[in-house]
Amino acid sequence: MKLIAFILIYPFLWVVSLLPFSLLYKLSDVVYFFVYYIIRYRKTSVREHLESTLPHYSKNELLVIEKKFYAHLCDLFIEMIKTMSISEKEIAKRFHFTNLELIKDLELQKKSIAIMCSHYASYEWIISLNNFVDFKGYAIYKKINNPYFDELVRKIRLRFKATLITTKETIPTIEENSSKNILGIYGFASDQSPQIHAARHWKDFLGINVPVYTGAEMLAKRFDMNVVFLKTKKIKRGYYEATFEILAQNVKEIPDYQITDKFLKLVEEQILEAPEFYFWTHKRWKHAGKNPNLQTTV
Repeated sequence: MKLIAFILIYPFLWVVSLLPFSLLYKLSDVVYFFVYYIIRYRKTSVREHLESTLPHYSKNELLVIEKKFYAHLCDLFIEMIKTMSISEKEIAKRFHFTNLELIKDLELQKKSIAIMCSHYASYEWIISLNNFVDFKGYAIYKKINNPYFDELVRKIRLRFKATLITTKETIPTIEENSSKNILGIYGFASDQSPQIHAARHWKDFLGINVPVYTGAEMLAKRFDMNVVFLKTKKIKRGYYEATFEILAQNVKEIPDYQITDKFLKLVEEQILEAPEFYFWTHKRWKHAGKNPNLQTTV
């Protein structure tokens, strides 16, 4: 069945990817209508997340943010499909890095780099970074259940010299590269919710105490990597601007979780600037109130 699903869906995705952006965004508008008004995809969760994390907004303001978010989500879906056929020149025009010299300077230190980013604006087109750097690029991702679509996603990333590695493959890959003196740039989307049984650190995120991923920080310390935050901003429909900021260099000298906490603070600032571009459908706050360190016994 998984192969049949791939055979049926793939030709449609390929044809859609060939459409010009003007038609793609008209299609996105149609998708938005069905997703928001008919299917009502995770609308209850999104509304709860917005109300609990942005209490300083009125109900009308939150409704505006909600609708803008769904419109952006549909654009993001369409842009992901477009990645199947988009040219390097076109993606470079639409996803602009403002300070590539920062990464180039870090490469001169001959230390691998951990890039921490959030699910904000366009995290899909960050892969275009590999066209401008010398180190080999790796993106950590969650494996797709359908192996045919999983392989398709891997091939799409390889078009931009990016190698996808699953969370289980991350440590073995970095260990092997380190033993062979292969320098890499590793991309970590570290703003989502880890399994509660594996949570080592809790932090207030948009006013709610939640478990947070610490893998990027711990691996950076283990393998002595420089750590960078990538802030992406949506300029207008289909156009993004990304800026690098150093989170830490001499990582082994920094107290545990300080890098992660700084990262989360920057993500908060990013969200509060324009909340409609954050990935609100993810159940980021599902473990709220479950911090064992804050529970008391009677």
